[in-house]
Amino acid sequence: MKNSTVETLIGTAVVAIAAAFFIYAYQVSDQASAAGSYRVSAEFDNAEGVSVGTDVRVAGVKIGSVVDFTLNPENFLANVVMELDPAVKLTEDATAKVTAEGLLGSKFISLEQGGAETMLTAGGVISNTQGAVDIWSLISQAMFENKGSQPAPSAPAETQTP
Repeated sequence: MKNSTVETLIGTAVVAIAAAFFIYAYQVSDQASAAGSYRVSAEFDNAEGVSVGTDVRVAGVKIGSVVDFTLNPENFLANVVMELDPAVKLTEDATAKVTAEGLLGSKFISLEQGGAETMLTAGGVISNTQGAVDIWSLISQAMFENKGSQPAPSAPAETQTP
């Protein structure tokens, strides 16, 4: 009888610690802080590597995340909805681009402030966008672009003798 009581107490302690961990994780995640945020959207011609949960950064600092990612069937552009920190106010001519942390790093959306006086409001659209650069197509283009053509021989340089 004594062993089952000890096992029950240990099991209860494990469940309580797990519950405390999940409550803490929820509080520090973006889920809990999204209450005061605002949403803006942007359309990209190539949003490869972007998905729901992708970081949105300004000057390398995370200010939000992607909350919706769909294809616009009318123009075949990727429609990305971002939820941003309300402390960061963007101008209506802000620029959004899909970029990577390094050559092969994970993708994120980088926002750059424009010079307009008018601020982007909740539900606004960022119209200045730049899609992801396909690094493999650039590499293959550089490798195979001049494959069939030989460079023209250059004339030998004349040397002067004293």
